[in-house]
Amino acid sequence: MNTKLTLTIEKEIIEIAKKYAKEKGQSLSEMVENYFKFLTADRTKIKEKQLSPKVRKLRGIIKAEDNVDFNQILTEELLKKYGI
Repeated sequence: MNTKLTLTIEKEIIEIAKKYAKEKGQSLSEMVENYFKFLTADRTKIKEKQLSPKVRKLRGIIKAEDNVDFNQILTEELLKKYGI
């Protein structure tokens, strides 16, 4: 359910934001809503209902040590693949 929200923002900022939203193919309201979603999202916990049934079945079957650096592993594998 959508609800109206009134914000007080400098006129110049509103104009710039409107142009930016138009360039991105969004309304200003959509852009603000997406920003609030981003700010309030708990990125470490994905709600069970957001996952597809196949992913839900697979979730938790692979166990990893607590000290695994996934970014380091990804970097190493990309270096192997692309030989950079």
